[in-house]
Amino acid sequence: MPARARVRFRPPALDEACTAAVDLARQAAVEEAGDASIVGEHLGAEAEAEAERLVVHRFRCHSPAYVGWQWAVTVTRAARAKVVTVDDATLLPGPGALVAPEWVPWSERLRPGDLGVGDLLPTAADDPRLALRAGDVEWQSDDELYGELGLGRPRVLSFDGRLDAAERWLAGESGPEAALARAAPARCRTCGFHVRLVGALGRLFGVCANEFAPDDSRVTSFDHGCGAHSEALVLPSVHPQPVWHDDDSEVEVVTPQAEAAGPGRPAKAADPGQPGPDEEAAGEAYGHS
Repeated sequence: MPARARVRFRPPALDEACTAAVDLARQAAVEEAGDASIVGEHLGAEAEAEAERLVVHRFRCHSPAYVGWQWAVTVTRAARAKVVTVDDATLLPGPGALVAPEWVPWSERLRPGDLGVGDLLPTAADDPRLALRAGDVEWQSDDELYGELGLGRPRVLSFDGRLDAAERWLAGESGPEAALARAAPARCRTCGFHVRLVGALGRLFGVCANEFAPDDSRVTSFDHGCGAHSEALVLPSVHPQPVWHDDDSEVEVVTPQAEAAGPGRPAKAADPGQPGPDEEAAGEAYGHS
């Protein structure tokens, strides 16, 4: 087979007329800067590789706000023409220039503890932390009931012990009267990150599993809430293709309805062994009113 011919890259030649147009380029840089004092010495000229008779002149920038930057003025001329014209003038970073750090999306900058009272944290429609179907979590369901006795413990919480804990949790920062809950767009009972407790206390309480929520890993009541609710603000899917799920799923999707006025709590805590307040009620509206 014949040997391939080697193609050597030749840098574009500097056009003499465009290279000599230093004064024209400086004038354009001064007009762009608006102040001749911040346009410094000529740093050189270089040919643009994309086209012939296209030369870029660079001048040092003396503005204290743009340390290390350079004024770049592109000049050109038409074929067989002697008149050089300015094509573009702009400010570009030079070697060692002070530039802004690379932009990072807010979802990657967010850290646990950043969410405050009244803040809303959007979740993606296909957030991998949330499941579309009950079958996706059946193999390790958090609603499975376990026996209280026979697990190696000689004693377990009595009715009075559960009642004291329920009253304490409802009256504290995990209950419905906390400032965070009052400003929340929805309640924990409808949040996908809320893991219900087992046993009698599971009628009223669960544990937050959202690392960005202020109550992450803490016990919260069903009528508590915060701005990191899974359905408060749902962003579009980040996948280029739609997320498909089985049409044969037996899960019934219920459209949330508006929640009744303020959560409120009775003067005396309810029996944690009985269904919680509004547990059988329909869903709630999401977002601030």
